[in-house]
Amino acid sequence: MKATIELIDQTVTIDLSKPIDISIPLTNTDENPIAWYIQKPVIEPVVFGDWVGKVSEGSSSTNFNNIFFNPHGHGTHTECLGHITREFYSVNQCLQQFFFRAELISVVPEVQGEDLVITLKCLSTALEVTLQSGISFEALVIRTLPNFKLKKHQNYSNTNPPYLSEEAAHFIRENGIQHLLIDLPSVDKEKDEGKLLAHKAFWNVKDVQNLNADARLNCTITEMIYVPDEVLDGSYVLNLQIASFENDASPSKPILYDVRFLNKEF
Repeated sequence: MKATIELIDQTVTIDLSKPIDISIPLTNTDENPIAWYIQKPVIEPVVFGDWVGKVSEGSSSTNFNNIFFNPHGHGTHTECLGHITREFYSVNQCLQQFFFRAELISVVPEVQGEDLVITLKCLSTALEVTLQSGISFEALVIRTLPNFKLKKHQNYSNTNPPYLSEEAAHFIRENGIQHLLIDLPSVDKEKDEGKLLAHKAFWNVKDVQNLNADARLNCTITEMIYVPDEVLDGSYVLNLQIASFENDASPSKPILYDVRFLNKEF
């Protein structure tokens, strides 16, 4: 099944039968990725006395599970600026459109002391040709190298993962990118004394106590994705799917579709 879509100033066609899922599934096993010092998710049947909500147990005609998880620490999730503000903002209200023109890039974080940092230089180099060509895009997908499959199962707690510099986040914002997707547990350093410089720079949040009028309410950050090696850098259509949680963040399922341009050659 193919669809023709008008995105910004270009018309593209995508094959809906060939989705590229860059989310990490949530499980209750040790295979589930973890961040922020919590334990793995819990998925277990409801129990009422002798009744267990599990068909294989024999007392139920249905499987009827409770699920306990944290969207920020247990896998692919999409968050809005409500993640860092005193006032409540819901990602379910902030994200009202779900299809975007996206650019996928691969970057090697730079060594800075004991840290690995995605710098302005990393991003500007990776996006140089795209930006010079005048191609407009609303979403940026960042794959860090080396692209270990361990990303799908990693316990990131106390490991000081790579992160995005404040200048790089400014660069992303100033280029009009509204949706940032990254294969790390956070765009900020794991232990940064609560500064959250990259989050604030991307959302243009100047005061978390009293939100400035020009903060970017409609923009999102999606963390803990995984982009397989066989998916090449370049242009895609992104379908950014979230669950309808009234919360600062929701588990999400970002899907990429490879594109073919109909009205311009690149």
